[in-house]
Amino acid sequence: MEEIKITTIIIAEDDADDRLLIEDALNENNISSDDLMFVDDGEALIETLGGNTNSPCMVFLDLNMPKKDGRQALKEIKENERLKHIPVIVFSTSNSLDDIKTSYQNGVNTYFTKPSKYSDLVEILKTVKSYWWEKARLV
Repeated sequence: MEEIKITTIIIAEDDADDRLLIEDALNENNISSDDLMFVDDGEALIETLGGNTNSPCMVFLDLNMPKKDGRQALKEIKENERLKHIPVIVFSTSNSLDDIKTSYQNGVNTYFTKPSKYSDLVEILKTVKSYWWEKARLV
């Protein structure tokens, strides 16, 4: 299977175990990144995006993080002219219809509830890869 090179993926996740699982699942799907970045709260995400002259190709966003949560960060990203084009995929433990609805209203591109099994995470990221890197076009 061909390895896909990506410019930058930012993973905004405060749980170290979840960060490792996402990274492993990306690798298992042959998605490598020259510049895979991790931030552990929404404040760091906004600072990273604001200080970065090159936009990432995608942000994986947890909703429940300290300092500035993912809900606030998503809203700021999608209200910013320079950042709003960046695809944002929510990975959250929340399956609240209110969180899902609000996320889509605020411009999220896709919302996934974090699976309890690693194999399900690998399958979700396979779907993300199939759509975003093989069918859709990213900037």
